[in-house]
Amino acid sequence: MSFLHSLIQLAAKLPVDLSQSKYNHSSKGKLIALARVPQALPSATALDLGCGDGWWSDQLKHLGFAVTAVDQEREYPNKDSAQRYKDMIAMNLNEPLPLPDASFNLVWCSEVIGFLKNYQQTIKEIRRVLEPGGTFIFTTPNSFSWLHYFFKMFGLSNQDWHHEKHINFLRLNDIKQLFPEAQVFGYFPYLIIKATIQSGVGLLSPTFVIIGKKQ
Repeated sequence: MSFLHSLIQLAAKLPVDLSQSKYNHSSKGKLIALARVPQALPSATALDLGCGDGWWSDQLKHLGFAVTAVDQEREYPNKDSAQRYKDMIAMNLNEPLPLPDASFNLVWCSEVIGFLKNYQQTIKEIRRVLEPGGTFIFTTPNSFSWLHYFFKMFGLSNQDWHHEKHINFLRLNDIKQLFPEAQVFGYFPYLIIKATIQSGVGLLSPTFVIIGKKQ
């Protein structure tokens, strides 16, 4: 193992919030997203697409949403989940979703599109199942923050420092093309203060927080 790969592994263990998987329940990016969940009116429905261990499905339930939690079927335990979420419905997220049109007030999709072979279709499906005026919330890694350029100086690519199953490496321009009507948030710095930002997101933030409404 090279010195820089060892350094990356060490950095992942430091108490610095770069949206590592160990901060899945507490990263500033996720907290920014949760703070922008709209108030749940009576009978409000939410889709948690890629629910993982179900933590964020439970948070949405606490906010008053009736949550449909879906994810790919997989073996447990795995790197992201110790066990299958009790309310999970297995679906192939790369295929059309077997869900009715305009059936959700909110779609939450956190750290998912970077792993999907057909993520553009998945985004179209999310728009389809979201009711007019409904809110979509995505989070996904910023693959071209300053960290990318730092590691690139040492010959490392995005594949070297992202999750091993990550296949889509997105920059701010990609996000703006995918979600032209959305607001994009991030955070900087990564320890103690962790301020929410919109300016400089493409360079500074380790993750994109995407908030929009279906027109």
